[in-house]
Amino acid sequence: MGLLKLYRNQRERCFLWEPRAHTKWLCKYHIVFAPKYRRKIIFASLRESIGEILRNLCTYKGVEILEGHLMPDHVHMLASIPPKISVSSFMGYLKGKSFLMIFDKHANLKYKFGNRKFWAEGYYVSTVGLNEATIKKYIQQQEKHDIMQDKLSTREYADPFKG
Repeated sequence: MGLLKLYRNQRERCFLWEPRAHTKWLCKYHIVFAPKYRRKIIFASLRESIGEILRNLCTYKGVEILEGHLMPDHVHMLASIPPKISVSSFMGYLKGKSFLMIFDKHANLKYKFGNRKFWAEGYYVSTVGLNEATIKKYIQQQEKHDIMQDKLSTREYADPFKG
C-alpha cells in the first residue's frame, strides 16, 4: 500500500486519499447483508468466526474495514474498496468465499441452510462522503437501536372482536 496523503478541502474537512500510480482514490461504502431467511444466527462463537473470516477475506483483497458490526441477523460494514475492484464483484467474492469457510468451520450449519447458501441474495450498498462520521456512529449504535425497536414493536395482543 502507498503512503496516505492528507488533503483539506475549502470547508476544512479532512480526507485521506490513497495514491496508486497515476490515480488517487477515496472509495468508501456502507454495506449491509444478511444470512439466508434473515435468520438470527450470528451469536457467540459463530459471531467470532464470521468476524475473523470477513476480516481475512477483506485483507486478502486489499479492502479496509473502517467500521463493522455483526448483528444477530445482519452485518454492517463501512469499507474502503479499491477502484480496481467493483463493489458487486467484491460482494460476490466476500459472500461466496465466506460461506464456504463458515461451513468448513461449522459443519452443523449445512443442515439449517438448504442448498449450501449461508447468505441471502443481494445486499445494500451506499457511497460514503462527508457523512462518514455519521455512518460510523450509526454502525456502532446499531445493536442498541435494534433492541430499542424490538421493545417498541412488541405490543400486547388486542382481541379484534372486543369493542
